[in-house]
Amino acid sequence: MKKSQRTTYRYKYKNLTLLLFGLTATFFLYRSESFHSFLLSFGSWGYLGAFIAGFLFVSSFTAATGILILLVLAEQLLPLEIAVFAGLGAVCGDALIFRFIKDDLAEEIRPLFDKFGGKHLSLLLHSKYFSWSLPLIGGLIIASPLPDEIGVSLMGISKMSTPKFLLLSFILNSLGILFVLFSSTFIKP
Repeated sequence: MKKSQRTTYRYKYKNLTLLLFGLTATFFLYRSESFHSFLLSFGSWGYLGAFIAGFLFVSSFTAATGILILLVLAEQLLPLEIAVFAGLGAVCGDALIFRFIKDDLAEEIRPLFDKFGGKHLSLLLHSKYFSWSLPLIGGLIIASPLPDEIGVSLMGISKMSTPKFLLLSFILNSLGILFVLFSSTFIKP
């Protein structure tokens, strides 16, 4: 068979499938006590542990573990140093989410978007009121201790450039982590 006659089958929803697989694997790993102990051991790794905790801080499935590791590190390291290294880790996590949402996932979801009122939603999202508010709301979510997926999605929808997003992600995540660390000093029993 000639090369031109072969048709290659491309699975249309590979990113959604990978997302579902990742969520399922995370669910089962997160319930494992040995995996939980392994994640908590990052607290003794210093700045590398802070970087990994920052990476975990951005996902809804690992945010609690990331915060726990950050709080363990706060007993040994300065909060500002933790915020910088964890902020760098958070940028890496957000960059993965941003790339996934901005490039591939948007194309997979577009048929669903078009089927359920895509034109009206598109006009609404690109109106002068929403064009500036999506990045603002997304930034507030990223800066908060809430998981970043929704905030990153809003910034991805707004067509923000990648370098601008990375800088904002670092600043906002570092501030959010610093807020969590300073808040923990007041909340401790």
